[in-house]
Amino acid sequence: MSLAFTLSRNAFGRLVLELPDGSRHEGVVPVRAFPITAPREGVALVGPDGHECLWIPDLDALDQARRSLIEAALAGREFMPEIRRILRVSSYATPSTWEVETDRGRTRFVLKGEEDIRPLGAHSLLIADSHGIQFFIRDVMKLDRTSRRILDRFL
Repeated sequence: MSLAFTLSRNAFGRLVLELPDGSRHEGVVPVRAFPITAPREGVALVGPDGHECLWIPDLDALDQARRSLIEAALAGREFMPEIRRILRVSSYATPSTWEVETDRGRTRFVLKGEEDIRPLGAHSLLIADSHGIQFFIRDVMKLDRTSRRILDRFL
């Protein structure tokens, strides 16, 4: 599969999409359709007006240059640390302060309520802190015993 389009950055660092019909779209933003379950599949390049300009079925089908531009833009937009261990919580009643180890290092956050822990499939969870930052647990069953025990108190 070959998608015919040109992607570059303008002088202000914004993505510019040029399509084969000659249309030019400045300030496009990549948006994943399935950021957790299929992050490499289904990426839309959306214009500043919110309309889709181009659909990319598979990022891996693109050449390295275009894929790198899109991945860099996605990395700048998406911030979802993955929790590897739950070290401690201040209280089993909410709000509580959690100290966790993530793929980006140790951090602390405040969990406002149990409703901020949402299941995503059989073993994955999404936890929103009091500032709206999303923390991801890919597989609860792969957490250490202490982390699972703490988490069970909130589920």
